[in-house]
Amino acid sequence: MATHTIEVTVNGEKHQATVESRLLLVHLLREQLRLTGTHIGCDTTHCGACTILLDGQPVKSCTVLAVQADGHQLTTVEGLEKDGKLHPIQEGFWEKHGLQCGFCTPGMMMTSCALLARNKKPTELEIREAISGNLCRCTGYVNIVKAIQMAAERLA
Repeated sequence: MATHTIEVTVNGEKHQATVESRLLLVHLLREQLRLTGTHIGCDTTHCGACTILLDGQPVKSCTVLAVQADGHQLTTVEGLEKDGKLHPIQEGFWEKHGLQCGFCTPGMMMTSCALLARNKKPTELEIREAISGNLCRCTGYVNIVKAIQMAAERLA
């Protein structure tokens, strides 16, 4: 199997890795970089648990090859907290009880961050449309929407 040396910046820190051509980005993050906040749910882009930001855009890392991320900026859920302070989206999920089991939460948060970066005051419908590619089996989405609305208010 062919290998490639890639360089990615993850949560502001440069990393160099030697990867096989077929290695998925989610496995690079979890297994080589030990950033296990990105979850593996389905490997088929259906659940969104593995969502990260690639140059600020949400992508499902289970269907991106690690070599495709070479030279790019990645943000994972671990990169949201800054200097010991939670990101407003993390605060929202905590304060509005936007999680139960927590499995979908990292991907849901990353999708929400991308939404709020491009739309400072999303409507409930816009929030629901933005997170429609992230599945949650526990919450019914009501408190997730409230958490995102709270984060939008705090970021405004």
